[in-house]
Amino acid sequence: MTTLVFGHKSPDTDSTGSPIIWAWYLNQIKGEAAKPVLLGEPNTEAAFVLDHWKLDKPEIISTVDADQPVVIVDTNNPAELPDAINSADIRVIIDHHKLVGGLETKGPIDIRIEPVACTATIMFKMIGDDLAQAPRGIKGAMLSCILSDTLEFRSPTTTQEDKAIAHALADDLGVSIPDFAAEMFAAKSDVSAFSDAELLRMDSKEYPVEGTKFRVSVLETTSPATVLDRKDSLMASMVDVAKEDGVDQVILFVVDILNEESTLLVPNDLVKTLAEKSFGATVTGDTVVLPGVVSRKKQIIPNLKL
Repeated sequence: MTTLVFGHKSPDTDSTGSPIIWAWYLNQIKGEAAKPVLLGEPNTEAAFVLDHWKLDKPEIISTVDADQPVVIVDTNNPAELPDAINSADIRVIIDHHKLVGGLETKGPIDIRIEPVACTATIMFKMIGDDLAQAPRGIKGAMLSCILSDTLEFRSPTTTQEDKAIAHALADDLGVSIPDFAAEMFAAKSDVSAFSDAELLRMDSKEYPVEGTKFRVSVLETTSPATVLDRKDSLMASMVDVAKEDGVDQVILFVVDILNEESTLLVPNDLVKTLAEKSFGATVTGDTVVLPGVVSRKKQIIPNLKL
């Protein structure tokens, strides 16, 4: 049976590219039938990457059958995976996030979780010398994933391994990292075609804080004003999105990639309290700027408190 390779819901560049990379490796190097799939529509940056490297967009699925062989990448959190994930035959997990728990496997499996910025960084090391056989698109996807997850090395999650591997890939491909990253971030910043609800769900994760369930949304952009011009309608849409998604509150951080700061929308006293207690911020209006805060994984989620 063909193994499905997928990342988390609301797929970003890493959760779009890494399934493609690993499915290539299983098919072409290991001789195992594998297929990359997505758990949602890729964001604008990921769509740009697919087009740029001439990669086919993987099929989008919403569930998995019982006993379906799967490889999970870029997450180990059941909340970010299909509801039926524990009925599948999980064979491998490759990830760079904290261990959440809750996944069940049908036997011993290979798990590789490392404190690096990107799943593709781990895959580069796992594939090793066999990467020399990879087509340009696979190497390009790998570079794209690393530049996206590190925000071109601006994110505090960036390690020396991420940097070294990205530069090695860029040299191999003949790509200028600053130029290509600028193209990626421009694509990520173009959110004009998306509704408020789509923006709030585009790059988001559910996370409980002291009994309160939040949808923690992040929009990384080189044009924060474009998003902040919509703040009134975005805050109004938070109510409906929270109700539809079964959470208590949606919170949105607009990450300014170039200035390395975030603006948090503050629609009510709950979020005001969260901002003040989590980040030591002084909130006087319906937004607050958080200097230096760019990483949900390392700077936002770990600090949330009420």
